[in-house]
Amino acid sequence: MTDDAPTGSRPGGNSEPGSRARRVSSSRAVPRSRGSRSRGRRKAPQPGKTVVKVILSSLLSLSLFTGVGVVLLYNNWNNNLVREDLDPLLGDDRPVKEEVVGPQEPLNILVMGSDTRSGKGNGIDGESGGGLSDTTILFHVSADRTFAYGISIPRDTAVMRPVCYREDGSEIAAATSYSKWNAAFATGGPACTIRQLEQLSGIRVDNYVVVDFNGFRDMVNALDGVEVCIPEDINDEVRNIYLKAGTREVRGKEALTYVRARYRIGDGTDTNRTRRQQAFIGSMINKALTAGMLARPDRLISFINAATSSLQTDFKNISQMANLAATAQGIGADNIKFITTPWGGTDKVSGGVEWTPEINKLWRLVRRDKPLTAEFLKDALSAGDNPDGTPSVSGSPGTSPSGTASDRASETASGNASDGASEGASNGTEESGGLSDEGRAAAGLC
Repeated sequence: MTDDAPTGSRPGGNSEPGSRARRVSSSRAVPRSRGSRSRGRRKAPQPGKTVVKVILSSLLSLSLFTGVGVVLLYNNWNNNLVREDLDPLLGDDRPVKEEVVGPQEPLNILVMGSDTRSGKGNGIDGESGGGLSDTTILFHVSADRTFAYGISIPRDTAVMRPVCYREDGSEIAAATSYSKWNAAFATGGPACTIRQLEQLSGIRVDNYVVVDFNGFRDMVNALDGVEVCIPEDINDEVRNIYLKAGTREVRGKEALTYVRARYRIGDGTDTNRTRRQQAFIGSMINKALTAGMLARPDRLISFINAATSSLQTDFKNISQMANLAATAQGIGADNIKFITTPWGGTDKVSGGVEWTPEINKLWRLVRRDKPLTAEFLKDALSAGDNPDGTPSVSGSPGTSPSGTASDRASETASGNASDGASEGASNGTEESGGLSDEGRAAAGLC
């Protein structure tokens, strides 16, 4: 853990660990009037409800004209979710979120992709075993809902795993030597991965999501495929998958092979496979947020069915997830960035990497709800980028409802300077320009 990470037992001990009531910012304490509907007064926009309204109107357009039909489908989506509250397994020494100024609370959502082969549809490669977190991404959504970014943690990152807890409350002893990041998931499930992140970064995780191969594949299929750019033919004789070079849409097993391939595309390293996964997920987000998606009720319903059928999460219901989707749409694909934790080579684990000192700056930005600074933006991808990792000319990189990313970065610079922080954010006026030609080649992008 960094030396300035705000961790430790929560003061006062007034509630159980993870109590959401204790994490609500004072800025959210002022209730909105719900009773006034006087003529001539226009109700303030509530973008968080947009997706819910679109879903309901789409259901009606599919001839589900009765309230019963809508309720049944809504309840079906909720029942699809495997909801598990992991707070009791996260200990009483969780980090406390720093107070930030904003109309809402900043959100930190940890997404884990499980490589389990158990369960229908997960034996996609004929291999046995699994149960590791094949992908880990921390999504940060700002309190003012004008920017968001996803931080990928390479699965082979060398870390010292902290104490974790079993469901019966017994301890899983902390690792006595370095192990790879994804070993925590195999040791103690998603709760151990969440605890590992919190203890090493000082960042409080608000929600988590675990998705398996089956759920990932179904979401891609519900979108009618996701566009990728493949620099050279992929001939996967083991999985019997063959992909021709060029820009094309992939789905099903092709999509899974593309994001999981390591030795047949790019430079074969896990860190650059992570880059390729970021580009793919960004393309998924971009397609899911398009107006065409919301205008197709059949596709919308298929996507929500897929998104809820193979997830383990602590989101309470589909409405919470829909509100988050509406937030993402309001931020815009160009303002949803993807980066990888700064890393270098290591001999602490076989074939692994380790974080460089810059990781402390990155964790500090998350804790303080700041935009990414220039040193991280220079290698960032965005959900609005082209499939090859280059910025989209049709988009407006860096713009947001509250101004450009460079404006926000400049504000961050002055704020950090006044705080005496050492991020070097005074140079944070550069926009992300996608990956270099060398970076795209190493990641297996065109």
